[in-house]
Amino acid sequence: MRKKSLLIGINYTGSENELRGCHQDVENVAEFLSYRGYSDDPRSQVILRDDMEGMYYPSGHNVLAAIDWLVSEPGTCNFLHYSGHGGQVRDPTGNHPSGILDTICPVDFRSAGQIDSDTLHQHLVSRLPPNSTLFVILDCCHSGSALELPFVYRSDDNGNVNLMDNLKQGAHLLGEANELFLGGFSFNKLAEAQDLYAGATSFFRSFKHMGESDPSGLGEDQDNSMYAQEHKMVAMFSGCRDDQTSADASIGGMSEGAMSWAFLETMKRMDNPNFLETLQDTRLCLRQSNYTQVPQLSVGLEMDLERPLSL
Repeated sequence: MRKKSLLIGINYTGSENELRGCHQDVENVAEFLSYRGYSDDPRSQVILRDDMEGMYYPSGHNVLAAIDWLVSEPGTCNFLHYSGHGGQVRDPTGNHPSGILDTICPVDFRSAGQIDSDTLHQHLVSRLPPNSTLFVILDCCHSGSALELPFVYRSDDNGNVNLMDNLKQGAHLLGEANELFLGGFSFNKLAEAQDLYAGATSFFRSFKHMGESDPSGLGEDQDNSMYAQEHKMVAMFSGCRDDQTSADASIGGMSEGAMSWAFLETMKRMDNPNFLETLQDTRLCLRQSNYTQVPQLSVGLEMDLERPLSL
């Protein structure tokens, strides 16, 4: 199967929003992919950085054009890595009960706008051919729902992994308070369930930011219901929950995104990990290095998390 990759690193150099580690993230991930059988031939790999020019400058237009290129061919195995700023904007469609969409920020986001999660889903997931696969790493703030994938998993500090089902209606979801895969913990208080889902699902992710205290009037997310019927083999590891910020790390004196670093460390120290092990170990790497952000795994279809991680 032909492999394609798109790597985007934006430091916003010279701006008040400047980051330091995003270009290094791209270099590190490109090196990792070379060992996983990905070619750096320009027909197979595109890199966008804000120290590059022309079509490789990560403007909003170029980012969407590169995304469209990535998922344009049937029968391909595709990899996307994004390191830069993430944000949130109000939902203009009214389809999301939260009223909020996660975003990524192209280098010209102040003039051209941010790229919201609905747009990312339409370009990356809906346009992905059914016989192709997509693996995504988003190392940015507020990235938990950036692709609007229907199934979201998160690990706690003890390695327990719980499923947050974006397809259930809010009241039903709160009533169930999903059981953990490992450990059998369950929530007895509604407030605890609300706290769990506050940063991880489309139902509650706006409350902290919008200042609301009571999730009244929750309904089913129309887009997520539709997206669940797509059954695309898409997996995304995101740097943190929707309500968290993602950190720059200093590793060996070099600036890197903490999520990118933790994922690559997991790949180095584990031979052929499955999805569950990757999520658990990435969380462990971050926690052992005193980073509080909580990585998440989102997928486009129901799957066994003990399935080997395939890139």
